[in-house]
Amino acid sequence: MPSETTPLVGKEDDLDMLRRLKAYQPWAFFVTFGGYMMAHFSRKSYSTIKTKLKDPDIGGFDPLVMATMDTVFMGTYAAGNIINGKLGDTFNPTTILSIGLFGSGICLLLLNISIWFDLVRVSAGFGNFFIIAVYFIFGFFQATGGPVGTAVMGNWFCDADSIKKRGTIFGFWTCHQYIGDITAQVFSPLIFILGLPYWWALLVPALCNVGWGFLTLGLVADPYESGIITPEVKIRMAKLEAKKKEAAESGETVDESGPPPISYVDAFKIPMVAQYALAFGFFKLVNYTMFFNLPQILEENFSPATANLIAALYSVGMMPGGIIVGYVSDLFGGRRAAVIGVFMCSLIVVMAIYAHLVDPSPFVLLPLLGLMGILVGGPNNIITSAVAADLASHPSVKGSTKSLGTVTGLINGCGSITASVGLLAIEPLKDIDIYYVWMYLIGCTAFGTLLMSTKIYAELYPPPSTSVDV
Repeated sequence: MPSETTPLVGKEDDLDMLRRLKAYQPWAFFVTFGGYMMAHFSRKSYSTIKTKLKDPDIGGFDPLVMATMDTVFMGTYAAGNIINGKLGDTFNPTTILSIGLFGSGICLLLLNISIWFDLVRVSAGFGNFFIIAVYFIFGFFQATGGPVGTAVMGNWFCDADSIKKRGTIFGFWTCHQYIGDITAQVFSPLIFILGLPYWWALLVPALCNVGWGFLTLGLVADPYESGIITPEVKIRMAKLEAKKKEAAESGETVDESGPPPISYVDAFKIPMVAQYALAFGFFKLVNYTMFFNLPQILEENFSPATANLIAALYSVGMMPGGIIVGYVSDLFGGRRAAVIGVFMCSLIVVMAIYAHLVDPSPFVLLPLLGLMGILVGGPNNIITSAVAADLASHPSVKGSTKSLGTVTGLINGCGSITASVGLLAIEPLKDIDIYYVWMYLIGCTAFGTLLMSTKIYAELYPPPSTSVDV
């Protein structure tokens, strides 16, 4: 009977399989990277024309309705991460990714239809319901790229060399969101410069999403589908053979497709999944607060234009953050929790410094906010990619390709819910004094780091003869 250590192919075949695996990895990276980039391109393009949409003489959208759209989107996006991660593990991940892209494109087209036919002026009740309903559905479609794309990446980057460099690989991969945001910030002004109607800023991303959806349909989600027998596939096949023998002895049948998708309960049973999901929520709360409120905070000392320019340094810093955390954690043998802990403790110091600054100059704020972006962006990016892949490689689910999407979706979805609830405290604290906002964020960062303390300790002081792998 084959075991997990029984070679299912010869050494020459192994080398051929590895060559084929390596040859396809860049394409898998490119397609999943582009798919998630399209999601951020779509979202940011909508944000860039909000002023036009609110203008009574142009879009005519009610500001309160637009605020409701944002709230609804955040809710469905959080739930969508959890649901889509499970769907990606249950059905063909490529199909789920393509549906997300097609759906996002259709939703943007529907928003354009509401603009073209001026639905909010024809019937305010129907028009407002229509755009809120579209954005409600939009959140679900937008949530496919994270958990399902991470699962596909995990399937293909499974060789020993890729696992050693997992942090660096996923660090570069998570730049998709910033490339998407930058693309939108460059493209939308170009629309205005060319004198085109503002709704082109929604139409072009819609067409790009649909086009990338067709490209994604051709993506192979699992090396096994191409006949590539990786170490993970070997374990999967060995376990299947063992189950077949047990079933034959008891007169039962076994599903030839392999192990069933992991359940939510079983996903939470994987060590550290629950702690990472909650910790990520507190870290994401810091990011959400900075993203939504930093320009307003800076306007206390600077003009709106200068405040937005300075705030952009925070976003710029986030892009290399994931790469740095990933690379450093690879250097230290995959000790990602320890590296994240160092980044979070450093962030607490930086936020404490900022909280006590009085009338700061731009020359002080620029490097401070750039550093803050690195410290926030790094852990946030790595937890939902490389860390999730580490967690889904736990021995309890070893050899299964039907766990990574669920684990990633749970971490991202639960984190988004925690962050959204935590945001409710920001406005009341701002009304008292902005100092208390920083103290609140420091407390959230410290609590999130404490949730990871057992993992950090295990990585720094591993028991004898055991590895630090999750």
